[in-house]
Amino acid sequence: MIDSLNGEVVSIGLDHGVIECGGVGYRFLATPPTLGRLTRGEKARVLTTLVVKEDAMTLYGFTDDDAREMFHRLTTVTGLGPKLALAALSVFEPAELAGHITAGDSKTIQSIPGVGKKMADRLVLELKDKLAGVYAAQPGAAALTAAPQNQDTSLATEQVVEALVGLGFPEKSSRAAVDAVIAESPAPDAVATVDSSALLRDALNRLGKK
Repeated sequence: MIDSLNGEVVSIGLDHGVIECGGVGYRFLATPPTLGRLTRGEKARVLTTLVVKEDAMTLYGFTDDDAREMFHRLTTVTGLGPKLALAALSVFEPAELAGHITAGDSKTIQSIPGVGKKMADRLVLELKDKLAGVYAAQPGAAALTAAPQNQDTSLATEQVVEALVGLGFPEKSSRAAVDAVIAESPAPDAVATVDSSALLRDALNRLGKK
């Protein structure tokens, strides 16, 4: 089992990163907050979980034990796979999600793409008692700064919309959220400073509040 990666970050995408360890590049899927802490060309350590299926082996990366532990707990829920667990951690911090689950707030949990009322109720039913008092709030955890990638606004917009659709959000809602984030930015016309990772994270936050 690959428990962590520690090496140079050679690539960062909207939903994945690649870290080189001992001459081998390991690709892992991760949330925008996790990817936002990485800087291409610099060393980084990422905690990982390897999910093995009949047709694929997929590595998932996390910044801390809380996120990885929540990922593991989420995937124990009947019918909830790794992709949906990662989507949940893209919308909520572990402590925040635990709070909604222990409070029985299935309506808020349904803001996770791909989670309907039935799945939200199942999350509460199967994890409520297991998560009570486990996660402490972490002030400022959501305020992560991504490394600027200096991408053109139109290109970044299309990449982020595509990533949101891949997470399960409708294209119309995804595009509206991205457009709103760009419009509310301090300098919406400064196309040279658009950061796709931060744009994705902010759009997810906006969609998660609906």
